[in-house]
Amino acid sequence: MRWIRYSHAGAVAYGILEGDRIVEVAGDPFGGFEKTGETHALAEVKIEVPVIPPTFYCVGLNYTAHIKEAAAKFGTMPDLPTQPDVGYRSNNALIAHEENVVIPAGATKVQYEGELAVVIGRKAKNLSEAEALSCVLGYSIGNDVSERAWQKSDRTLWRAKNTDTFKPMGPWIETDVDLDALETRVRVNGTETSRFATNSMLFGVEAYISAISRYITLYPGDMIWMGTDGTSPDLRAGDEVEVEISGIGVLRNRFVAPAGNE
Repeated sequence: MRWIRYSHAGAVAYGILEGDRIVEVAGDPFGGFEKTGETHALAEVKIEVPVIPPTFYCVGLNYTAHIKEAAAKFGTMPDLPTQPDVGYRSNNALIAHEENVVIPAGATKVQYEGELAVVIGRKAKNLSEAEALSCVLGYSIGNDVSERAWQKSDRTLWRAKNTDTFKPMGPWIETDVDLDALETRVRVNGTETSRFATNSMLFGVEAYISAISRYITLYPGDMIWMGTDGTSPDLRAGDEVEVEISGIGVLRNRFVAPAGNE
């Protein structure tokens, strides 16, 4: 099942995507719903961010190649994590499929990170790894846009990761996913620049859910972005980035200059 959050005639709602049509529902996938009997053509609605999470968790370093390449860029030795390390992102940075990423004034090294986004469907606490996926509603796609110069110079990631528009997500939530079958591909202006097996993580979805729920209660709508592999070219205004995860879909966003600086 594909859950889509969309706006139509001035109202934002959830629906179930069937082919190129949306089956309208009253309610949402987290608290219960009923089909209304109305449908909409996908082409006639605006796709919104699939969920605005109560808490936006993220994985910093979760793929070996990415860690080694990042260390080389920063002139340090690679330091592979020995346990799941959990971070956070800010909701202000979320934008939807086809919305623009604004490269702010002063940014010099903006890059993409194509990531699997895990959406929690029910309240959960103290889950084992074997139980972990029982609390998952489904999966979406995220682009963890990062400004690497700020990431290197600042003492925290407050602006390098959380600047407005730096977290594209979408286009929907897919509930029927085989994690081991997923492949992530990233394209810049139509040219593939990255490809990797999505689940070739140092610590998988189960490990992260178990680790978080040991200390923090997970709630419906919470989400965890699972990190990325490989490296990104530096992006410029006018570039279009597509993050595709097989079986889920394609997230597409254009990078633009601030208004007045085009």
